[in-house]
This record gives sequence, structure tokens and C-alpha cells, in this order.
Amino acid sequence: MAKGETIYVCQNCGYRARKWLGKCPDCGEWNSLVEERAPVVLKGRVASAARRSQPIAYGEVESQDEARISSGITEFDRVLGGGIVPGSLVLIGGDPGIGKSTLLAQVADHLSAQGLVVLYVSGEESERQIKMRGERLGLEAKNLYLLPETNLESIIEEVERMAPGAVIVDSIQTVFSSNLESAPGSVSQVREAASRLLMLAKSLTIPIFLIGHVTKEGAIAGPKALEHIVDTVLYFEGERHHHHRIIRAAKNRFGATNELGVFEMTGRGLVPVSNPSELFLQERPLGAAGSVVTACMEGTRPVLVEIQALVSGSKYGAGRRVTQGIEFNRVALLIAMLEKRVGFQLIGDDVFVNVAGGLEVDEPAADLGIVAAIASSFRNLPVDPHTVVFGEVGLTGEVRGSLQAAARAREAQALGFKRIIMPASNTAGLQKLLGLRVVGVRSVEEALDALF
Repeated sequence: MAKGETIYVCQNCGYRARKWLGKCPDCGEWNSLVEERAPVVLKGRVASAARRSQPIAYGEVESQDEARISSGITEFDRVLGGGIVPGSLVLIGGDPGIGKSTLLAQVADHLSAQGLVVLYVSGEESERQIKMRGERLGLEAKNLYLLPETNLESIIEEVERMAPGAVIVDSIQTVFSSNLESAPGSVSQVREAASRLLMLAKSLTIPIFLIGHVTKEGAIAGPKALEHIVDTVLYFEGERHHHHRIIRAAKNRFGATNELGVFEMTGRGLVPVSNPSELFLQERPLGAAGSVVTACMEGTRPVLVEIQALVSGSKYGAGRRVTQGIEFNRVALLIAMLEKRVGFQLIGDDVFVNVAGGLEVDEPAADLGIVAAIASSFRNLPVDPHTVVFGEVGLTGEVRGSLQAAARAREAQALGFKRIIMPASNTAGLQKLLGLRVVGVRSVEEALDALF
């Protein structure tokens, strides 16, 4: 494109057009195209940079498994795959006020206590605001340096001068490059800032943490290319009315994806929760109809959660289906299966399903727990409070095997449960668990007979 030419860029996906369009033809978003100045590509500089790269033999590359740095927070290390990898670029997103800056301030304090120099680049808060938060959290942070700056070139220059052990950028949407004429937070600026910070992290072998804003849909603001550029994407979840916060890894080049870290929000900051199952079950009502405990896998960790269901008569012809923490379509499918295969008449009843504690459950192994909770409320018969249920349910009413059944059973045993109802194909080798009766079922009817 010629110098000075303007283009229209979609702020949702990065699609470019030469004229304004009301609807983005790539992602379908309305009114998302914004006029920007076309960037000028310096071909000579790109070519000279490409010539400096030399191929390296695979066997000569040193492993970094032993070079991970502990953040000092066990749950944060778990989500990252065992610790902070030098040279990695980590993106953390979450709702405003959920605790992103608080968590990274605590991480900076722990890294500073290990003797590492940490540079905290703040584009939204002044030094005094960060100092006030640190005093509230009781941070010492002797090796923590604050830099209130939004210019990308100035940030890179300061990082190269200090050579810190870690860098925190709060937030990536406020950083802008003077080489681009677009506004901070635009697609071009966010992509440029993330790309250059990635090159900086790799060249200096220092970890860089980016805090990202989220949209009203819960996704990280800016182009989707931002999540492709970084090495790790972490989502900070939780509701303001609950005292716990959850960090979920949506992408991780150095560890397992969908790993989960649980924290408790206190007056002194975020405190790691070593056993999330106890947290989610501590207020569970015993002997209540519609309450069932199911075993879920969050990454490599088994978590026991309570699924609650309420079936009540409707004043209208067709009943409502309301879900919280579980996919709506999945619950509708299981209700249809109960009507067809088991004979439950639920079409005229309202069915409400909830995961207690605010956790989002999306794995198929929770199907049998959902079915058991709905059946318990429909029949008004409580499930034994010392029973755990899990298994995937098919449309014909069969109960299919689930992954890592042994880990789920051991978690139930550790928390003192006496019986576990699970797919019959997963029971091999689990009959010897002390104090836990393993019941294998092949269909929903067998499971309901065992429960009631």
C-alpha cells in the first residue's frame, strides 16, 4: 500500500478493507471497522533481520525443563505447567476488578524475594496507586521497580537497559508504538506491541506478563491474533459475590491446557486453595433432594463439585430450562433422554440446574451427575450424601467410560466418600480402594436403581 493510504480494520478479528463496511465479512461483527493509516513496511530492515538468523541443530538446543522459575504461588505455578519459563510471554485476561493486578503484584513480590529484579510497567495506574495496593497486601518487594509508561519504544529501551528478571505490563491495550498512527488499543497497536514484546522476551530470555482487557462476552479484547502470538493465555474467572477466584489456562505451550488454579480472595490478597473440592463442598446440604456430588477433571486435577437441580410444576404449557455453570443444550439433551428412555414426564415442568460455587463445568463426565440430580428432584428422593457420581451419558441411555477414572475415585476416597457410581468400563483395578465401594453401571436405569 502507498504511504498515507488509509484502510479500515476490524477491531474484533483484524480483517482489512479498503472501504468502510457495516458488517465485517470475516467474523460477522457489526460496526467494528475503524479507519487507520496503512503501515509502511521497511523491506530492507526486514531482510537484514532475516539474514541474522542461523539454523541450529535440534540436538544442540538445551532443554528448559529444569530452568523454570517458581512464582512462589503454588496454584499459579500449576496453571503455568510447573513454574515460569524464561523467555515466555504470558497473557492474563479477566473482568475489571477481579484481581489480575493483585495477583501479579503478589507474583512480583515473591520473585523479588528470590533476588530477581522485576519491572512493573503501568499504563493505567500511577506509582502511588500501585504503592497503596502493595501496602494493603503487605508487600515488601525490595527489587520491584515501577515504570508508568505507555510508549512501546521507551518500554523496550528501559527493559534492555535494566535487564530485569521479569516484566509485567498492565495493560497491553494501553501500550502504543510511535511508528504507527493508529490509536492505542487498536488492532494494529495491540498486534505490534505483542509481537515486539515477544521478540524482546525471546532475545533477552526473560518472562513477560501481559494484562489484557476483556469484552462484555468475556473474551480478551483486541484481535484474536493476540492470543496466537503469546505463549500462554490465562483467564481469570469468578463472580464478585463469591470469595474464590479461578485461573484457567486456555493455551499453554509449556504445559497442559485447561489446567485450573483456585484462589480465595481475602483482605490480604489472593490465597491459594490447595484442595478445591473441600472449598466447593463445604456448604453442601446433606439429605436434600436434587443435590448430587460429581467428579470432574480440570486439567490434571480431579475436582468434586455439587450439582443442584430443581424440578417444579409450571403454570404454562411448556416448562422452562435454566442452567448456570453447565451448557444449556447439554441439559436439554439429557432431559429429552430421560423422557424417552426412562419415562420421566418433564415437558410440563420447569427444570433448573446449577453448579454450586460458581464453577463452570463443561466435560461430558458430568452427565450422570446432572441426570441423577434431575431424577432426585423429580422423585423428591435424596441421594446418599456419601455417594459420588460421574460418567458420560449417550442418547440411548448408555453410560460411557471417562478419562482418568482412577484419579477421580482416589479424590472421592481422600474426602471420605463411601460409594462411587461410575461407568462399568472404568471399574477395572478400582475395587481395592479402601473404604470406597465402587459400583459400575452400563445404563442410566442401572445408575438410578443403584442411587434410589
